[in-house]
Amino acid sequence: MVGSSTRSRLVVIAVVALAVVGTVPVLVAAQSNGQTGGTVVVEEGETVETLEGIGGSVVVRGTVTNDVSAVGGDVRVERTGSVGGDLEAAGGSVTIAGTVEGDVAVGAGSLTIAENGTVGQDLTAGVGSATIEGTIEGDAEIGAETIRLGESASIAGDLRYDGDLEGNTDAVAGDVVEDSSLGVDVAPTVQPFASWLFTAYALAVNLLLGAALLALFPRFSDGVADRVASGPVRSGLVGLLVAVGIPVLLIALAITVIGLPLSLVGGFAFGLLLWIGIIYGRFAVAAWLLSLVGLGNRWLALVVGLVAGAALGQLPIPFVGGVINLLVLLLGLGALVRALYGHWRAGRKRGRERRAGPDEPAAE
Repeated sequence: MVGSSTRSRLVVIAVVALAVVGTVPVLVAAQSNGQTGGTVVVEEGETVETLEGIGGSVVVRGTVTNDVSAVGGDVRVERTGSVGGDLEAAGGSVTIAGTVEGDVAVGAGSLTIAENGTVGQDLTAGVGSATIEGTIEGDAEIGAETIRLGESASIAGDLRYDGDLEGNTDAVAGDVVEDSSLGVDVAPTVQPFASWLFTAYALAVNLLLGAALLALFPRFSDGVADRVASGPVRSGLVGLLVAVGIPVLLIALAITVIGLPLSLVGGFAFGLLLWIGIIYGRFAVAAWLLSLVGLGNRWLALVVGLVAGAALGQLPIPFVGGVINLLVLLLGLGALVRALYGHWRAGRKRGRERRAGPDEPAAE
């Protein structure tokens, strides 16, 4: 029979799992009215202060008084929509049929400024294709495979571009300058924003899961950290074996018709194992480093480890952060598997002792 403490743990795990898994594909929005969902809509007649989104679509039919920032989905400012500040977007497609009073910075598959669309200041875009039918009241820098200026287009400043320019070049009041560097340089103006926004989102979710692990399984979590500190080489080798061996096994299962469903379930479980492994790895390494200066707080170790891991992913030096995070993953994964195996063996031993009874020795 399941005890009350076990039931409580299961309830907490279920709630955390729903919260974590549920937030991965949906959009996180920061609005004055708190509206969230896979698609966030500011309806006509509605006013919010700011809008920030990840992983879903953003539709503005009403008014956003400040900035709009979106990553990972389509963005549409409808004809009735208005953005009082800047618009920054990285993802699928961006369509402006209403008004953006500030600057627009876009890194996306396509950009469309419709006939009634207006950009109040400058436009910077690195996209697959750009169609300008509306008004840009400042300068425009566009790097794209194709750039089409419609008959109703109007650019008050200069146009610097890289790509195939088509259509009504008379729409540009200033200079039209071809600049081959824009194909490389324009898109990165949006990429740092997208990269840091994704990093902050991942850090928040990792902190949520890490806090749940430490709260629900404090002794087990400390045991994982101890295995990293006391046997880093062994933990790393076990982690490498698991990281290579399980995918090979899953691929072998997927080849067979009977094993395909098991392979799919195993793939999900392996992904979850990797996720917990990197969290435990960062926690364990931070706990070991903090112990060198006399700090033994597990919560501090969790925060320091996860923040440091997130910062490593943003290092300007190529590969360094990725290599360090890979090593930490292998350490955490190996220590986690070793701890799970040790827990399983201890459970089997207790089971044999109970079956053997108080007067009989447990079979070895």
